[in-house]
Amino acid sequence: MTRLRTAGVRAVIGGVLALALTGALAGCSSTGGKRAEDARRAAEAQGRAAVDTPRWTFAMVTHSGDGDTFWDIVQKGAKQAAVKDNINFLYAHSDESQQQAQLIDSYIAKGVDGLIVTLAKPDAMKASVEKAVKAGIPVITVNSGAAQSKAYGALTHIGQDETVAGEAVGEELNARGKKKALCVLHEQGNVGHEQRCAGTKKTFDGELVNLYVDGTNMPDVKASIEAKLQSDKAVDAVVTLGAPFADTAVQAAKSAGSKAEIDTFDLNAKVAGALEAGTLGFAVDQQPYLQGYEAVDLLWLYRYNANVLGGGKPVLTGPQIITRKDAGRLLEYADRGTR
Repeated sequence: MTRLRTAGVRAVIGGVLALALTGALAGCSSTGGKRAEDARRAAEAQGRAAVDTPRWTFAMVTHSGDGDTFWDIVQKGAKQAAVKDNINFLYAHSDESQQQAQLIDSYIAKGVDGLIVTLAKPDAMKASVEKAVKAGIPVITVNSGAAQSKAYGALTHIGQDETVAGEAVGEELNARGKKKALCVLHEQGNVGHEQRCAGTKKTFDGELVNLYVDGTNMPDVKASIEAKLQSDKAVDAVVTLGAPFADTAVQAAKSAGSKAEIDTFDLNAKVAGALEAGTLGFAVDQQPYLQGYEAVDLLWLYRYNANVLGGGKPVLTGPQIITRKDAGRLLEYADRGTR
């Protein structure tokens, strides 16, 4: 670890106490939640920070492809924490591991004050993460790569345990009486995806079949699922590994004349609406907003106060099984882009 910069750093105690008092008073009112949300939006719109620590720069580099709404939610959390913590937040992504590593290297060269990275393909990220740590840049991993995070020198990992999440899916399929399921993997080589399907297979009493598709080509995804459902009428459940693929699987099942239930990992507004409508069975929410928000907040805490959470273990944000009975309550949050 590098020496922390503490000169000129102090908390705005009065402001924090005032915010705490405001929150406490709001909690006594039925409109407290709305007031707190309005205050947060006003502060964000004006770019006001809740602290007067230096304006550090934190960068996040993920394995997201273009148009993946999951990462929009992660960024939303990160950006809101950045406003609160007086952080200059930068974001870059690539679904090509080599390019992702190059993006990390570019931020190291710029001398950022903290890095947040995903390790979907950990072997390709190892050298870059270790380079950042050696340069004295604190690193937090999010979403994928929990098993490698500590070994690469990261402070902690924030996300869900993908194997545990898969096991929860297998148990939910059992509870629903399913006998044969497809696990649709849309990114080959992503260790987290493999862990999800393996975890599902571990606890599912029925038969689980992995189906690999090209997640960058949604028509191909639909055609692959449709063909499988047409050729195997015994499939009574399809599990997609990302929210954008859930609706495509619903369309594929309809085209194939299949009554298979469609379930998915991850949640967004469209998934919440489909759950409420009954076109999806359940979703596994790993709370991406928390992954972005907590990553920025924990880096700030580390730079300000040498705090580290997790005790050497991942900080878990999921899994949470979301069903039709939960969807209505979450729609408001999904619509605003935080669930």
